[in-house]
Amino acid sequence: MKSSKHMHTGRKAAFPKTVSPMLATLVDKPVDEPGWLYEIKWDGYRAIARCNKNKVDLISRNNKSFNDKFYPVHDALQKLGIHAVLDGEIAVVRDDGVTNFGALQNWRSEADGDLVYYVFDLLWLNGYNLMELPLIERRKMLHDLLPAEGIIRESLNFETSATEFLAAAAKMGLEGIIAKRADSIYRPGDRARDWLKIKVHKRHEVVIGGYTKNEGSPKPFSSLLVGVYEKGKLKYIGKIGTGFNDKTQKEMMKQFKPLHAAKAPFSTAPNVNEPSRFRSNPPHAEAFWLKPVLVCEVSYAEMTADGVMRHPSFMGMREDKAAKDVHAEVALPAELALPAEKAVGPAIRLKPGKGERKSLLNPKEETQVKLVSGHELKLSHLSKLFWPKEGYSKRDLLNYYYQVAEYILPYLKDRPQSLNRFPNGIDGKSFYHKDVTATAPDWIKQFPYHTSEGEDKNFLVVEDEASILWMANMGAIEMNPWNSTIHKPDNPDWCIIDLDPTEKNTFEQVIQVAQMTKKVLDEIKVVGYPKTSGSTGIHIYIPLGAKYTYEECQLFGRLIATKVHAALPELTSIERMTQKRKGKIYVDFLQNRPKATLAAPYAVRPKPGATVSMPLHWEEVKKGLKMSQFTIGSALARIKAEGELFKPVLGKGVDISKALKQLK
Repeated sequence: MKSSKHMHTGRKAAFPKTVSPMLATLVDKPVDEPGWLYEIKWDGYRAIARCNKNKVDLISRNNKSFNDKFYPVHDALQKLGIHAVLDGEIAVVRDDGVTNFGALQNWRSEADGDLVYYVFDLLWLNGYNLMELPLIERRKMLHDLLPAEGIIRESLNFETSATEFLAAAAKMGLEGIIAKRADSIYRPGDRARDWLKIKVHKRHEVVIGGYTKNEGSPKPFSSLLVGVYEKGKLKYIGKIGTGFNDKTQKEMMKQFKPLHAAKAPFSTAPNVNEPSRFRSNPPHAEAFWLKPVLVCEVSYAEMTADGVMRHPSFMGMREDKAAKDVHAEVALPAELALPAEKAVGPAIRLKPGKGERKSLLNPKEETQVKLVSGHELKLSHLSKLFWPKEGYSKRDLLNYYYQVAEYILPYLKDRPQSLNRFPNGIDGKSFYHKDVTATAPDWIKQFPYHTSEGEDKNFLVVEDEASILWMANMGAIEMNPWNSTIHKPDNPDWCIIDLDPTEKNTFEQVIQVAQMTKKVLDEIKVVGYPKTSGSTGIHIYIPLGAKYTYEECQLFGRLIATKVHAALPELTSIERMTQKRKGKIYVDFLQNRPKATLAAPYAVRPKPGATVSMPLHWEEVKKGLKMSQFTIGSALARIKAEGELFKPVLGKGVDISKALKQLK
């Protein structure tokens, strides 16, 4: 073993009990930009090695022990005698140097092939946490730590362009490549855009929900019936009929035996005898259903328009992944993985796929009548420019809200709204419209309120996408819901920390305060979810699950804001009065009060650029982030690529009393 020259770099920390591996984001093509390191994507099992000198734990992605299963790797790590935490991939290497996933899955002893543990990251070393150091520094220390040859090997970086490296990987028969930002920190458990994977062939994990047996076939089974989870339900995506031999099938049947079920686990049960264009008269097959707990890997040619794999082939079982975590993996447009300053440019527009909404309105008529959610909507003045400089019209706004309805609706549904109306676009006069008693159609739900003058009035309450479009047609560019619903009006679903800068502050300073807010939340073991305000600030939401009163919520927000202010007193203020803030960023916790409203996630803002309030990964909250990345023209592609990042905000909620015990 080489001597380490970097033993005392990093933050002093105890030996970690567990580490969730950082994950890579799939992109559709190579990113050829400076500042990236490239590695081979090994075709094996991800494993964290906790090496406490001669006591070693080799842990899978789903926290299972690999100590006995891959004993040669475990024994080799013990012999190293290092005090470190490593991240890498266990693989079986063929004679030509290429890893073979099928051979790894069938590995029982050295007779089945040569095991290698390819190590690509060093997370902790000799009493120091290295995860906050740049990757390039961690890699130097790793190089110094590992032996030059043997079963434990450094997974090398290659200095080349991503395009050339991917072409070389394809020639060698490799699965793909991994690109990592040289300056990236290690983010346990995050699927970060600082790490990207680009595949040579289409590969996917799938959940086995059943199998078929063809009439008269001597084989244990004829095909596997598989799916992926979508919104909590198992969606069928095809049957796999090739890639396994008799031995593999017999072993799989042993796994299937205790899992037989009476009903299909899929949201829609497949017709296993339906003819296809490739086989007009298939042999009669019988389907056998299984509890959906087993995961396997499949390669395939492409996905059809109705979401079924063409020419799938079985690659092997995946013991390292839990079935509930298997979702459709959609490749992110590579442009969205570029540094923020390069990502700004023409809007990225995706072609609608099966089930994906196209525009609601045609590009010419000034007035159109549409049936939405069972309600007739007359949508008018459609060519009126709401953003004259950018050329976005009222039609564009309505089309956007129609296409994004399924994503924004959970944050608006059953919540009273305050309409901020811009009937002549962002350059015209605007006004707030709260009472809709006389203006809303009969089908719009209303919620009563009593004014200080003794008048009875009604807020609009969103129930469906028709009510969203009715508001937008009234010129309500942004959607401003309450923090609570009409079912529990005194109990907010979330606590908000609103970072509100003055004209004297830069957005980089707002980012600095957001990062400090995350640090405070990490200290009290609370997860917050950031989004751009769509204007000049950042909003951080903490899920509460409607378990607390507004008073308790605001007190919790005050404590967090006070800690952030104490850490950054020269940059922040918690003063309510604007003149007392002295040009500092206001860490606003007073939004946590009854009837207060804030722009919803995915809401368009009446600002230059037609910006959108966009949920973010925490790793995106760093220098280079810009509001202009997220606009009415690019938001939908972003949402489809990244998924619904804000969904946990509507989840179970944090335990405030437990969090407060962490405060020092």
